Parts: sequence; C-alpha cells; structure tokens
Amino acid sequence: MSLSEPEWFARLYDRHAADLHHYVLRRLGPSLADDVVSETFLIAFRLRARYDTARPQARPWLYGIAVNVMAKHRRSELRAYRALARTGVDPVAQSWSDAADTRVVAAAARSRLAAALRALSDRDRHVLLLIAWADFSYEEVATALDVPLGTVRSRLHRARRRMRAALGGVDPTFMTEDPEETSRG
Repeated sequence: MSLSEPEWFARLYDRHAADLHHYVLRRLGPSLADDVVSETFLIAFRLRARYDTARPQARPWLYGIAVNVMAKHRRSELRAYRALARTGVDPVAQSWSDAADTRVVAAAARSRLAAALRALSDRDRHVLLLIAWADFSYEEVATALDVPLGTVRSRLHRARRRMRAALGGVDPTFMTEDPEETSRG
C-alpha cells in the first residue's frame, strides 16, 4: 500500500518510531539515536517494496534494519560499555529511566553488566538486548535478525549463561533495582 500511497508509511513511523528510538537510545546514547532511527526509517522507506506483506507486523523488520545500522556504530557502543565498566556511571540511564530499564541495569551491577555485554559476540548481544530492552518475543528476534528460531534460542541461552557467570549467577534479563529481589530471581 505504501508503494502507491507513501503517506501510509507515515503511519508505520508514527506507530514504531518512539519505541525504536528508546531502544537505540539505550544502546548507543543520545548522540547517535536520532541519526540511527532516521537512517532506519529512510532505509525502510527505500526497501518498502521488498517488505513481505505476509508478515503482519513490521516491528521486527524495522528493528532488524536498525540492528544493521547500529552495527556501523558498533565501535561507539563498545566504547560506551568500556567507559561504563571503568566508571560504573551510565549517562544514558541517568538521563531517563523507567521500570523496564532498571530491571536490566541494576545500580549495583552496572560495571560488571557493561563488561559482560562488551564481552558478548555481536550476534549474542543483539539477541539478548532485543529480548531484554525491546521486549521482543523469540519469533520477533528471529524475524528482525533473519535467523531461525532455534538460533535465537541458542544465542540467548549462550548470552544468558555468559552474563550470569559474569554477574555472579544473576540473569540480566530479570534484574531489578532491589539486590535482594535480584538474588532470589
């Protein structure tokens, strides 16, 4: 529909841009978030003819594009994780917060969390963060990254195992601000 009537694409933007921006902001910080989201929608608009209309949800497709755009910015993301690991201060999380983010970035584990995220392969990090920060289902991650569902499960299992080991047995996708509650989960 958006091929003959591009204004339909504006609805896609209105529906998904804020959540996508939130996810990218969390991954790369404010200096790159606007650019990545803009580039993601520009690419999506240009590729809209290739979108598989049999798929009812465009969200995983958009996040898949965003992951590819973010790959270009990988060095910036890794530098941020190194700084977070060194200082324990997450300027992105300090600039805004909500309950979902505090589960992932518990105050007591920020340095270890950043170091553990930095140590993951790009593939495993993408899966873990799409699940934890974008609240994707396994199926949505598979669609976004264009990999089989079993691959998503194995990458997530591996990422969680490595993160738990680095964080002393805590599953990072279920972290909260309360260290007592975290240790029970």
